[in-house]
Amino acid sequence: MAKPARTIAPRLDRILLPDLDEADAAVLVPGADLEGVRVAGGDLSERDLTGIRLREVEIVGVSAHDVHLRGADIAETVFDRWDAPVLRAPRATLRDFVVSNSRIGSVEFYENTWQAVHFVGCNLGFVNLRGATLRDVRFTDCTVDELDLGGARVERLAFTDSDVRTLDVTGARLADADLRGLDLDVTGVEGLRGATMDELQVALIATRLAEHLGIRIVG
Repeated sequence: MAKPARTIAPRLDRILLPDLDEADAAVLVPGADLEGVRVAGGDLSERDLTGIRLREVEIVGVSAHDVHLRGADIAETVFDRWDAPVLRAPRATLRDFVVSNSRIGSVEFYENTWQAVHFVGCNLGFVNLRGATLRDVRFTDCTVDELDLGGARVERLAFTDSDVRTLDVTGARLADADLRGLDLDVTGVEGLRGATMDELQVALIATRLAEHLGIRIVG
């Protein structure tokens, strides 16, 4: 009997930032092109940062309610200790990016492109990733109330010591999406093709899987 295919884990490198120049939050403006700076503290609430470009940047300990990061291009960057009840970042591009020790409520990440993104020690409310393209993404020690991957393309996704309460994969295309150990309610079971789940998880959604396949269950 052939062995089951092994689930490939996300490929993430540790981000090692160089010596950074200290900068005031005032440098964060729409369309800014910043490299090698560290911003510590400040209130970014309701600030428009549309089209901002960040390379080797650390932004730490900020309030960021309803900050706008539409079309942002962010790489080799760390966001740490963000307090953002609402965060808007549609159509952003994130690469080699870490978000740590942050509280983020409702976040718009729809139609994003992610490569090597890691959330660590975060509490997240509703995460909208509809239509996004994700590759090499991990959530570690995180709580996510609702994760919407409707229509997303996902390759190598994993959760470590994390909790996702509701997952929507309607129309998603998954490859090496490791959902094992999550106690979650799934919407759009047809989108689970390409996911890895444990026996208990599959048993809990067996009825919905049968309905999707047109299987009549008779007691």
